[in-house]
Amino acid sequence: MVMHDDMTPDEARRDHRQMLWFLAINAAFGMVLGLFIASALFWFNLYGLGTLITRSETPVLSFALIAFPLALTFGGAVTASAIMLMPYKRRKEL
Repeated sequence: MVMHDDMTPDEARRDHRQMLWFLAINAAFGMVLGLFIASALFWFNLYGLGTLITRSETPVLSFALIAFPLALTFGGAVTASAIMLMPYKRRKEL
């Protein structure tokens, strides 16, 4: 059996760009979701977190130390799930 690629170089470049945009959009969505979760933790004062942040000497830094790791974690998780669920074409066997 011989495998033939049915895409031209231009089509392959366009396909790669579409995949990169797909992953970038999913990563951005995950990061926004992580920031939203951090904001909700602060806003609803869960476990007294909002009070602790507002009473600290550097509340912006305290919030950032919670928000950025959450954003990175959620961004990575959503991107990983997007990679696992990414649609692709099967190569035709001739």
